Amino acid sequence: MTDTPPLRDASTVVLVRDGDDGVDVFLQRRVQQMAFAGGMTVFPGGGVDERDADADLAWIGPDVQWWAEHFSTTATGAQQLVCAAVRETFEECGVLLVTHPDGSAADVASLMPARAALESRELSFAEFLREHDLALRADLLRPLAHWITPKIEKRRYDTRFFLAELPAGQDADAETSEVETAQWYSASRALEDWTAGKHFLLPPTWTQLRELASYASVADLFDAKRTISPIEPGTPNDDFEGMRFTHADEYFASMNPQARETFFRRKP
Repeated sequence: MTDTPPLRDASTVVLVRDGDDGVDVFLQRRVQQMAFAGGMTVFPGGGVDERDADADLAWIGPDVQWWAEHFSTTATGAQQLVCAAVRETFEECGVLLVTHPDGSAADVASLMPARAALESRELSFAEFLREHDLALRADLLRPLAHWITPKIEKRRYDTRFFLAELPAGQDADAETSEVETAQWYSASRALEDWTAGKHFLLPPTWTQLRELASYASVADLFDAKRTISPIEPGTPNDDFEGMRFTHADEYFASMNPQARETFFRRKP
């Protein structure tokens, strides 16, 4: 009997802005060589760094206990997750959700040289904040969802999804080795392209895009009240039975033949 792979805590950030057709979202297509979700279209994100668990850092916004309650974790776990959300957004798309402790804006362009050191883990996120007199802006984030990778996968993540609005004066880029392309999409067009077979969306990504597409503006999206409960899809058979989550039938119905083949090719 094969042992179930252990879960790793991770954060994913759904970076949004107002667009001409509702809410725009920043999406990346991961390089095929990635061990997890290679070739898939995803939101920025990654695993937590244990060094952030009890690090002393400047923090503005809801405290770790507030995040712990919303994401069903400990205060220590919440600090790791929020730090990972902000760090990964910077590493993967060059957007930095920080200011100086007095609330004044940081010069993001001058901080770009630290990006590679953060990505390699040569520099911890707390060290980065202290060196540049910066405060993490937890108030620029909102809890969105909580998904757990099915037991069928070789790598499994306990992932909390965060919402973040693109800060004024910043833009997202594709300057990371983990992605081959990245761009802003309207949430509705990203779903249309999935149905057309132009990219592949795993269920958590598709589900969050469906949520975003139902809002006319970022303000409405951020004002919505949510109760976050963990979702762990089961193992599907060839008729998709077993892989149940809210709107699963709609997800599979919208899947074109190429996506269907890709989906089942991923099964061990």
